[in-house]
Amino acid sequence: MEAGSVAIRALHLEIKSIRKDPIEGVVVDVDDESNLFEWNIGVFGPPKTLYEGGYFKAKMTFPQDYPYSPPSFKFSTKMWHPNIYETGDVCISILHPPTNDPRSGELPQERWNPTQNVRTILLSVISLLNEPNTSSPANVDASVMFKKYQLSGDKEYQTIISKQVLNSRLEAEKEGIHIPSSIEEYCIKHKPHSQSDSNIDICDDWYDDDDDYLEQDDEEECFDNDDSGNEDQ
Repeated sequence: MEAGSVAIRALHLEIKSIRKDPIEGVVVDVDDESNLFEWNIGVFGPPKTLYEGGYFKAKMTFPQDYPYSPPSFKFSTKMWHPNIYETGDVCISILHPPTNDPRSGELPQERWNPTQNVRTILLSVISLLNEPNTSSPANVDASVMFKKYQLSGDKEYQTIISKQVLNSRLEAEKEGIHIPSSIEEYCIKHKPHSQSDSNIDICDDWYDDDDDYLEQDDEEECFDNDDSGNEDQ
């Protein structure tokens, strides 16, 4: 089977799995079902974080040899974050190719491998918003500002994030997207707007996946801070 065919099959199974059992706080959709290599992602700001109340749009682009190589994850919504380049590209270990690069400070097992999937990537991105990794930042200025916010309570970082959250809310309102206002609402598993509202459900187990295609990591592994490592600048 050619690499492209393997990727299409893998992506078809993954989008089917996520539509069957969505992830809390995330909306996943595909514009063109004939092109599964580009996905639209919407991330609601996690509760009790600076990003709470926001809605941040992103694109996931998959290579032809997926799942042997990782996809890219790029926010189209403006994001000020130590681990997000100013271009919107997310920089975390799980999205880095499985090569041995001593300069990066990452272990090979922290990087991408074919047992990873879209679900683990999305959980890592959510974890990243909650706990930035400043050891090797993608955005040095944001990292320095975040450290000041942590250590001395300097409000500059918080002010920038608050403005971005507000702007994202205004854009979401224009698109008719409801922003969760409580943890209960955040935990609703959101399906794409292209699907029937009757498909929206609430589940107690955040990361349970009955799909036989891929085994999922447990919650602690998905939110392991080691997944938020970044390349040296």
